[in-house]
Amino acid sequence: MKPQVKPLNPNFSSGPCAKRPGYDLKLLQLDTLGRSHRSALGKARLAKVCTETADILGLPETYKVALVPASDTGAVEMALWSLLGERAVDVLAWESFGKGWIFDIINQLKLEDTRCFEADYGQLPDFSNVDFQRDVVFTWNGTTAGVKVPDGNWIADDRDGLTICDATSAVFAMEMPWEKLDVVTFSWQKVLGGEAAHGMLILSPRAVARLESYSPPWPLPKIFRLTKNGKLNEGIFKGATINTPSMLCVADYLDALGWVKSLGGLAAMIEKSESNLAVIKKFVAENDWLEFLAKDPASISNTSICLSLKADAKQLKAIVTLLAEEGVAFDIGAHRDAPAGLRIWGGATIESSDLEKLMPWISWAYKEIVDC
Repeated sequence: MKPQVKPLNPNFSSGPCAKRPGYDLKLLQLDTLGRSHRSALGKARLAKVCTETADILGLPETYKVALVPASDTGAVEMALWSLLGERAVDVLAWESFGKGWIFDIINQLKLEDTRCFEADYGQLPDFSNVDFQRDVVFTWNGTTAGVKVPDGNWIADDRDGLTICDATSAVFAMEMPWEKLDVVTFSWQKVLGGEAAHGMLILSPRAVARLESYSPPWPLPKIFRLTKNGKLNEGIFKGATINTPSMLCVADYLDALGWVKSLGGLAAMIEKSESNLAVIKKFVAENDWLEFLAKDPASISNTSICLSLKADAKQLKAIVTLLAEEGVAFDIGAHRDAPAGLRIWGGATIESSDLEKLMPWISWAYKEIVDC
C-alpha cells in the first residue's frame, strides 16, 4: 500500500546537502553584511571560521586552517598546484572526483612520474602498493561511489611524501587520523549543510615546510598563492582571505558550527551520521532487490549512501522521479558518472526519523515501477 507518512524534510541531496534541523535565516548573525571583510568585525568573523573549525575538529595545535575560494575543488586544486612537483606522486581513485585529480595531475600539471591506483565503483584500490616516499593524493570518502576509507592504518607514519586528502564528504561525519594527513580539504555544503562556493584548507607542519622550501615550476594564479617572500602567508590562516568571501555564507557556516557544538561536538555528529546509515542497513537487510554499491561492508559510506537496485536505468530514473513528485525525496538519483542507482545523503543534518519514513516509500515506488 502507498505510505501515508512523509519525511518532514525531503532534501536528501548529496550536495548541496540539507540544512541543519531548525535552520532559520533569521537566526544568522548578519551584522557583517554590507561591511568590508577587511574591517575589524569582518576579520574577526573570518578568523573565527578558522579557530572554531580547528577546535571542533580537534586538530593538532600545529595545524593551520584557511578559508579559500571555489569550494572543495578550489581547495584541492590550490594544494595540487602549490605542493606537487617536488617528488613523484601516487594518486588513488575509485570514483569521479578522484579520477578528476588524476586528470589534472597528469594533463594539467604534466607530472610524468605519477602512478595511478584505480578501482571500479563500489571498490577500493589496493593500498598496500602505495609508496609514501612519494606524495599521495586521495579522497577519504568517494562521494559518487558511496565508498569510504575504513581507517588510516595504511598510511605510513614515517613517510617522506605528503598525504593530500580530499575529505569534503567525510569531515564532521567520520573519524580522521589528523597526524597522518598533511593536507585536508572540505566544503561547507556537505556534512554541515552550509552554503557553497567556499572551501576549507587544513595544513600540517610538513605541508607548511614544503610550501616554504619548494617553488613549483609553473605560474601560480593569485588565488592559489599561499606564500609571500618564501614564507607562509600567515594572514590567510587568520582570516585575511585571498579574495572577497561572502559574509552571508560565513554567517551561515558559523551558525552550522554553533549547531554542532549544541549537539555535543564532533562525536555527536559522527554518531548521528552512523545512526542514519544504520536505518538504511536495516532496510537493505530486509529486502533482496537492493544492495549497497560498496562491496566491502567496512567501506560503506555513512554520508553518500549509494544503493544498487534490481532495475534498469530507465526504471531507476522513473523511481527517482516518482519519489520527487510525491514530495518525499528530492535529488536521490546516482551521480551521472556512477552506475545507475540511488544515492541518499546520510550526514548529520539528516534526521534518522526522516530516513525511517523514506524507506517504505522506496519500497512502494519500486513496486509501482518494477513490480507493477
